[in-house]
Amino acid sequence: MRMSTTAIIIIVIAVIVIVAIAIALARQARTRQMEQRRVTADEHRREAEAQALTAERERAAADEQAARAKQEHLAAQERQAEAERQREEADALHRRADELDPDVDADARAREQDSTRR
Repeated sequence: MRMSTTAIIIIVIAVIVIVAIAIALARQARTRQMEQRRVTADEHRREAEAQALTAERERAAADEQAARAKQEHLAAQERQAEAERQREEADALHRRADELDPDVDADARAREQDSTRR
């Protein structure tokens, strides 16, 4: 069983065509895969940019909230200091009134004030 030269040439050409088609299909599949990866990467980049923007907004809001809290804390400290100053003025006025009033026992009043502060 010998094959004719024409049959061998046809078989070789068919194999070459099949290999060429296989290579072309493999390249095409690889190109499609790479394009899909590019699309996916672009989607990830857009999502990352959106998340970064959201994170930046949240950070700015947190910074603003922290600044307001600090201002409120400082205002509360100032009010506390003012209240303490007013309390000291009131105590001083009470002491002065007690010193001036001949009907008040100054030692008893001082002991009473000390016990109420504790």
